[in-house]
Amino acid sequence: MKKFAAVLAVVVLVVSLVSMVFAADAVKGTIKSVDAKAGTVVFCADGGKDVTLKADKAVDLTKVNAGDKVEASIDKDTLKEVKASAAAAAPKKKAAAVGC
Repeated sequence: MKKFAAVLAVVVLVVSLVSMVFAADAVKGTIKSVDAKAGTVVFCADGGKDVTLKADKAVDLTKVNAGDKVEASIDKDTLKEVKASAAAAAPKKKAAAVGC
């Protein structure tokens, strides 16, 4: 019974450590500027301050523009993933025509 408890404890420990390694904060905010040559972006989280992030090799900075509302996965000071936020991706309604 003690061996089973020890093995179970090790499995739980390994699973928790692996999940911590792959954890990244998903944050909504706005891209303030992009420097594709340097591989950096200035990102402002909703209600936060501007931070400069180094883009991961998997992030295509040609698809990111200043002013874009995005949801970003950030790990420490590295931008791991960026995608358009749901509000920005939704089609905008056209204003009703006025007049004759």
